[in-house]
Amino acid sequence: MGAREEMIELLKTAYSMERETIMNYMANSINLDGVRAEEIKKSLAADITEEIGHAQGLGQRIKQLGGLVPGPASVEVGNQIQPTENTTDVVAVIEAVIDAEMKACAHYNKVIKAVDGEDYVTQDMGIRLLADEEEHLVLFRGFLKEYQAN
Repeated sequence: MGAREEMIELLKTAYSMERETIMNYMANSINLDGVRAEEIKKSLAADITEEIGHAQGLGQRIKQLGGLVPGPASVEVGNQIQPTENTTDVVAVIEAVIDAEMKACAHYNKVIKAVDGEDYVTQDMGIRLLADEEEHLVLFRGFLKEYQAN
């Protein structure tokens, strides 16, 4: 596999991760119950739009590099913690978000390193996406601290 194909595969993995995040955030922003869940639900609902933007940008870059954006049957999911059936377990949702954001950060670091000196456009995209994911990670770690303090 050539360098361009490897870049496309890394971007397809990121695209799949973003799509899975969208589904999880949507489910959790709807399913959570309780007064304490409201701020988490609002934050997740707001993040859905940003994650869709990430997926769209990744898809456009895949196409620019000569690849095809994966359809539903080709998107790999199941790599993240699935939404809990306990609709009041806010901590489980926060922990799942933290897990997903950590995986996203690790993957974007991999993309940044893989394309260093080869593809500055993809590297810039990876850096911007990493910054967004780190911001989400910090926010949800803060939510977790508050819940652990109680």
